[in-house]
Amino acid sequence: MNRQSKAGRITLEVVMVLLSLLFLYPLFLAIINSFKSFGEVMRDVIALPTKLSFGNYEHVWNVINYPKLFLNNFVITGLGLVGIILVSSIAAYKLARTKSKWSGLIYMLCIMPMLIPFQSIMLTVLKLSQKLYITESTWGLGLLYWGFGAPLAVFIYHGFVKGIPKEIDESATIDGASGFRLFFSVIFPLLKSVTTTIVIIDVMWIWNDFLLPLLMVNGSPDTKTLTLAAYTFVGQYTSDWQYAMTAMVMAVLPSIVVFIFLQKYIVKGVVAGAVKG
Repeated sequence: MNRQSKAGRITLEVVMVLLSLLFLYPLFLAIINSFKSFGEVMRDVIALPTKLSFGNYEHVWNVINYPKLFLNNFVITGLGLVGIILVSSIAAYKLARTKSKWSGLIYMLCIMPMLIPFQSIMLTVLKLSQKLYITESTWGLGLLYWGFGAPLAVFIYHGFVKGIPKEIDESATIDGASGFRLFFSVIFPLLKSVTTTIVIIDVMWIWNDFLLPLLMVNGSPDTKTLTLAAYTFVGQYTSDWQYAMTAMVMAVLPSIVVFIFLQKYIVKGVVAGAVKG
């Protein structure tokens, strides 16, 4: 039995390593082609570069004004995260603590948007955003992420909050804590692990998102994001693939760094929420 279990574990590890390499291969291609000239990219995409040259990175840094676009990404991601975490955690806590048919119905309405493809409502969102004058602005794009990120966050928070004993609420209320004081001083610190999970998931999503920024801020050079900047190197009359690959690597690198340092919290938070839910 021990030999069988060990063999099964090794087989599983080999399969997982192969799958990891399969998913990482496109990123590997982007990285090696970011060091090539246009001629090298056209000759052989898969081949390694003949020499390591950072000229592409210097060119892209200057052309797209990388510091400015990095700040745009940071503002959009930060604003989106703050709104998603605050709105979703408070809503999930209230819905989990309120036992009524209405709370169950509202909870279902909150998480149902996860089942709706964005492509089916993107034109409606665009028209509504234009009516509200929040297009062509980083803060407007950040606000939109509140609505698109809240359903999943409410779902995760709700399952976690159900595992927190109600006696904690009662003790804090007896000590004179108001509703918001109870939540932010007592409950919210207990949500640390699941909040970290939501932060990592949403950072990877918002930072690297392409379609929503393309709809909302693509027309304004001052509010573009890093992923949109990579798209500008590929057009109808010109395709500077070496610069496009370089810009894409520079765009996704910050989110990859965040994921590498915090990825262990994803599994920990999801498992904790599943057990407590």
